[in-house]
Amino acid sequence: MKFMRQLLPHLMTSLILSVSMMLLPVQAATINGQEVQDTDWDSLMPADFTPDSLFDSSEFGNLDDYDPMAEARLQAMMAALSSAPVVEAMDGKMVRIPGFVVPLVEEGMKVTEFFLVPYFGACIHVPPPPSNQMIHVTYEPGTNVENLYDAIWISGELKVATVAHELGTSGYKLEAFQIEPYEEE
Repeated sequence: MKFMRQLLPHLMTSLILSVSMMLLPVQAATINGQEVQDTDWDSLMPADFTPDSLFDSSEFGNLDDYDPMAEARLQAMMAALSSAPVVEAMDGKMVRIPGFVVPLVEEGMKVTEFFLVPYFGACIHVPPPPSNQMIHVTYEPGTNVENLYDAIWISGELKVATVAHELGTSGYKLEAFQIEPYEEE
């Protein structure tokens, strides 16, 4: 199915971001008296979780895009992606994580609410990632997002919370204290 072929390049981008996080020096920054932990996307998934465990994708290749069964399988897949398990131990952690912006609320030129996702195009060009790979972010002052292709760093307190939107469902939310351009360090 076209979906699986389109998803592969985006999963590779997520892998590159995760690997780059392993190479970063440890930051000793603090926000509100809490030490900020550099975090990668893999730490937001339980150790035994893989997106493939949510649904059987082996039948997708045999379905025509216009087959009613394809639509039923897609709806089942979307429901599974929306309820992926989270890591409860991450609740309340002050984190710094890289990702891409999917705007949800814009005020003039500023984005005040968005999903942070591990690869470009998630929720817009392809189906959303699992909910444990999406963070609902609010940033009251708003931030200018000049190019959705550009990755950013977000720092703030991570909470385990489900936020549903027409573009996807996140398993985490974060009130951002700091947003900065992504640069490999």
